[in-house]
Amino acid sequence: MMKLYELLQSVEVIESWNKKDVNIKGIAYNSKKVNFGDLFVCIKGNKTDGHKYIPQAIEKGAVAIVVEDYKPVSNIPQFRVKDSRKALATLSNTYYDRPSEKMKVIGITGTNGKTSTSFMVNAILEKYRLKTGIIGTVMVKYGNYIEPSILTTPESLDLQHYFSHMRKQNISHVVMEVSSSALELSRVKEVDFDIVTLNNIGREHIDLHGSFEKYFEYKASLIRNAKPTAWAILNLDCPYSKSLIDETEAKVLTFGVKDRSGNLSCSNLDLSTGRPKFKVKIEKPIKIGEVEYEPQEFNVGLSVPGYHSVYNSMVAISVGLLSSIPIPAIQEAINSFKGVERRFQIIYDKSFKIIDDHFANPGNINVTLETLSMMDYNKIHLIYAIRGSRGVTTNRENAKTIVKWTSKLGIKEIIATLSKSHVGEKDRVTDEEIKAFKEIMDQAKIKVHLYDELPDAISYGLSKVSKDDILLLAGCQGMDYGAKIALEDIYKSRSGIDKKEIFGALKNRIAGM
Repeated sequence: MMKLYELLQSVEVIESWNKKDVNIKGIAYNSKKVNFGDLFVCIKGNKTDGHKYIPQAIEKGAVAIVVEDYKPVSNIPQFRVKDSRKALATLSNTYYDRPSEKMKVIGITGTNGKTSTSFMVNAILEKYRLKTGIIGTVMVKYGNYIEPSILTTPESLDLQHYFSHMRKQNISHVVMEVSSSALELSRVKEVDFDIVTLNNIGREHIDLHGSFEKYFEYKASLIRNAKPTAWAILNLDCPYSKSLIDETEAKVLTFGVKDRSGNLSCSNLDLSTGRPKFKVKIEKPIKIGEVEYEPQEFNVGLSVPGYHSVYNSMVAISVGLLSSIPIPAIQEAINSFKGVERRFQIIYDKSFKIIDDHFANPGNINVTLETLSMMDYNKIHLIYAIRGSRGVTTNRENAKTIVKWTSKLGIKEIIATLSKSHVGEKDRVTDEEIKAFKEIMDQAKIKVHLYDELPDAISYGLSKVSKDDILLLAGCQGMDYGAKIALEDIYKSRSGIDKKEIFGALKNRIAGM
């Protein structure tokens, strides 16, 4: 509980009406979640406006309101601010007593690999017996608490709520994915980041942000706004990441796989098995507090496949070093890391393979299909959940990227699905997105089998597989349930299969369960 006037001191109030000091028992931005004694903050979204729900909030017990636009309702205290989203972030941080300042917070952004990198980092920290929390696309997890994620980066109030609970459980390090939307909408405005990283930038969320340039600006703001005592980890092989070296007050640690002029480099890279082996070289001394790493080399052998995994691991290794973790512990954790659900995950490997991948954007599609091209197989069958509500541009570019690989991989037809019964409204595929996808496929003379429902698409795909084939379940939200559906179909249709064994790949899985 907190006095209203004390709470409001943290934000600039432009105007106020019906002023009186009251006890605030909580904060809410969704009228459905208002409890008696709450401060209701009206935020404007793409599809709705919190100001419309002021009467409902009052009816449920809101005792004060923060607005951008004054609404003549009842005699409840009302306070106008310039930007209610920024106000929500600041008020939430103040209400929960600035919890992120009391932990080490690691913010990971980029177009591809945020989730895998976050889990790699978490594995290193946990190996060193640090108490960790993780916030990202798959889940929010700390201690024994696990919650499937709705957003990659939660709304600011929810984020500060999680931080507060983590602090109470003595969590020392928090690893979190930071999306471009979260940066644009000020969800992480008050987060006290100790380490930030931008690994790569590709063409993603163009329709959402208006242009690639704006998308990059939002991503870059995580680095540019880092505090002087923080560390920024930047990839020299990505020109956009490299360009930020002189645009931050944070201390900078650089790495490269091709460019070896930074603090860390990669050499002797072996991808012959699909699972990378390489040497990491500390090119220059790195001093973190009382710990100093002298120039040296050490071996890394990843259990996860793909060239992209090398870059993800270089970020994770960098975070481990900046967290003063001994190199042997970093090696052990990174070598034993088994990957993340739906990130090139082999869920079935008998007479044929089923690989489950989130296939989010051109960069991710490229690295996934490149990895497949290095594997031995008879034929590849691609089941693709068209990405819904991401705009025509994103879907057209995804389709063009797929087409670029079809001849090399021997793909002449694609099984596509809208997953109508398995996605919510925010992930619904629009008619324009379907049209954009089909136009690209028609131009490339790729036959498309389009199914409204995910189970129908998977059933057809399974009917086509033969010995030594690969069935690729590809797509984001629309394919989340694909692995479970596919394995259930195999279990029901084939005799002599051990249930525990076949569903073992889904153990501890969050998405689609």
